Amino acid sequence: MSKPVTKSSILEDGLRYKSKASGSPFTSTAYVGASTMSCFLCGKHRPRAQLTTRKLLGKSQAVCSPKCEK
Repeated sequence: MSKPVTKSSILEDGLRYKSKASGSPFTSTAYVGASTMSCFLCGKHRPRAQLTTRKLLGKSQAVCSPKCEK
C-alpha cells in the first residue's frame, strides 16, 4: 500500500506545512494559573490549579489532584 500524497512543502519563508493549521492546541494565557500541564501519571492536560506535586522517581512531578480519573 502506498502512502497518500501530501500537499505540504517547504516554503520560501521556512514554513514547512502549508496545509497544517499553525499554532498549538494548548493556548497560552497571560494568567499563569490558567496554563495547562500534563499529569505525570495519566498524561491528561489539566489546568495547573487542578494539579498537585508528588515526589516520584526522586523528583517532584505534577499529578492530578486528588487522583487520576480514567
